Amino acid sequence: MSSAARPPLPPFTFETAVQKVRMAEDAWNSRDPERVSLAYTVDSTWRNRSEFLQGREAIVAFLTRKWAKEQDYRLIKEIWAWHDNRIAVRFAYEWHDESGQWFRAYGNENWEFDEYGLMRKRIASINDLAIAEPERKFHWPQGRRPDEHAGLSALGLKRCGVALRGVLWVTHACHLLDMREKLVDAHTVIEGERQSIHFR
Repeated sequence: MSSAARPPLPPFTFETAVQKVRMAEDAWNSRDPERVSLAYTVDSTWRNRSEFLQGREAIVAFLTRKWAKEQDYRLIKEIWAWHDNRIAVRFAYEWHDESGQWFRAYGNENWEFDEYGLMRKRIASINDLAIAEPERKFHWPQGRRPDEHAGLSALGLKRCGVALRGVLWVTHACHLLDMREKLVDAHTVIEGERQSIHFR
């Protein structure tokens, strides 16, 4: 195993995919750009909202700008689906700007990993919802979310997504929720390959 490996390694099981998601959540809640960047390949490519990045230096610069703007940031991630070396995630995070206006950001990510467990591709779509301070749901002290703190499903935050033609496509379109619910715990056979995408 490479000294740079970041277990768990692909191909992922449900248990190792969940572990990978929690590790990413913990790293991002540290708000340490250098720490976060080490989970990605040196040439990792990102699309974050409408911004395109490549490489760890660009990731560090991006995260430094992000957390200067997004104050009192707290994040929860939850697994959506997994297959081989790919994981799909939904997440939400709360933050406020310099004026004190709070927001809850809702997002979906598609991740692809190399053989050493480093993420080589990250595609993230995110929408911000302005909220009043009493509407906040994430109240733990900044840093790692405590194990006893509720996750997204337990908090009742809506989830949206769908898989089409054996390729993971994650969207913000909530009208697709009913379609996704019918696929829970099902296996979709990829055309011609008889491989399965697993849904939680």
